[in-house]
Amino acid sequence: MSNPRFALRQSRLGAAILSIVAILMLAACSEPRWSAAGTVEGAAGRRIIAEAPDGRGGWYPVDTATIADDGTFLITGTPFGHPELLRLSLDGAQAYFPVDSIEQISFSASAADFQKSARISGTASADRMQQANDLIAAAVAKNGAAAAASDAQLKRSLAELMLQDPADITSYYLVFHNVGGARLFNPTDRRDLRIIGAVANAFTQQRPADPRTPLLKELYLSSKAAVSPSQPVVLQAPSIGYPDIALADEKGATRRLSDAVAKGNVTLVSFIAYTADNSPATNVELNRIRQAGGVEIYQIGVDPDEFQWRQSARNLPWTTVYNSPKDGVTVLATYNVTTLPVTFVINRQGELVERVDDITRLASTVNKYR
Repeated sequence: MSNPRFALRQSRLGAAILSIVAILMLAACSEPRWSAAGTVEGAAGRRIIAEAPDGRGGWYPVDTATIADDGTFLITGTPFGHPELLRLSLDGAQAYFPVDSIEQISFSASAADFQKSARISGTASADRMQQANDLIAAAVAKNGAAAAASDAQLKRSLAELMLQDPADITSYYLVFHNVGGARLFNPTDRRDLRIIGAVANAFTQQRPADPRTPLLKELYLSSKAAVSPSQPVVLQAPSIGYPDIALADEKGATRRLSDAVAKGNVTLVSFIAYTADNSPATNVELNRIRQAGGVEIYQIGVDPDEFQWRQSARNLPWTTVYNSPKDGVTVLATYNVTTLPVTFVINRQGELVERVDDITRLASTVNKYR
């Protein structure tokens, strides 16, 4: 026979537990969060993902949403403890946006051209990033992507924008931004290096705990050591006939250029960014030349995203190594690399004999030394 008092105590205990759960759920719901809300035209029913960098070259999802029939969506997340550069991903296309604390970002785009049509607003950082993107897009539309990285007026405008708040996440975004396979702010250029130094100094002073601060400091200090303030960077070939390179491949093993040259074939030293639009065509041509025989390829990737570099490098039939931001620009400065892609030719005697910026000229150049 059941005890009425015991049953009453159970009932009260159950009610108390439910109350506690409700309070905890309410607290969770009221937890400070940032949000990104907006519309994507032509994407009803498709999934949009907010991703954050994992610190190892990859990205991980922080929230997902299914875009409503009217094109609207809402993405939220908890603060990171420091300003963060996130991206929205839709069917493999990405658009970047900054968050800090509990900000509300407004976003709009078209599914047909997600990355180029994306627009952000709602915070000072978002407005600054959108302004930078507009300046870059206008320069590319006027003169083409290949010319944008050397567009003096564009770089002056971006530098002025960055110096308004050099410790802003947008300044970091622009330091590592690539257009047409080349960095907008080239660490081997003394004028660009001053802007990079201003950003690194601002992060050091104002954001010492930010995980990006050591990376910016290392980039600036290693670049400053490689680029003399009184002399331009020149190609310096040592006694072996070419500057040797020793960087890690996709498995973490150190691979030396001199090992490839020692095989006695013509060696192509290829500098490339796999995420650049011209990368696939460059690698197709390199593979065609390789298949003709008598050629070794030593390829240096300078992509800002190591994860994406690894995904591409592991499928290539030649030596691929990674020049990470932590490696600095010593190799790039030694070879005077200011645009990508670029290929250097080392002949069978181990002499650096040609620099080829136009991939359509590479085959005829290599044939002279086979």
